[in-house]
Amino acid sequence: MGTLTNGTSTIPYEHYTAPGLDWRKAGRSDLDPIVKDCVILAAAPPAVGHPHHRIPDGTRMVAISDDKDPKAPVLLMSRVEISKFFDGVIAGEFDEFRASAEELDAATSGATATA
Repeated sequence: MGTLTNGTSTIPYEHYTAPGLDWRKAGRSDLDPIVKDCVILAAAPPAVGHPHHRIPDGTRMVAISDDKDPKAPVLLMSRVEISKFFDGVIAGEFDEFRASAEELDAATSGATATA
């Protein structure tokens, strides 16, 4: 059985398409099993037989999914790829995709935002 943590609390969590992984989500995200609201990441097994020539066997991988559905697809990215993405996030390259204050308030209250 895997786990899900937000850095403060940890609960048992099993992703059906990637069993046994220990998933992590943002600390500002709730662990309530009813209110699912975040992208989750986990250290995945090293790559074996990856179809892309730049991902050799043994490459450390990161699993990415959505906590709202334990049967949601799992994307596997190398740690180099995810690091480059994080660098872009930190640099503000994806700010246009951030939720507005209204959307964040609506998500917290359970209402529906129109923005």
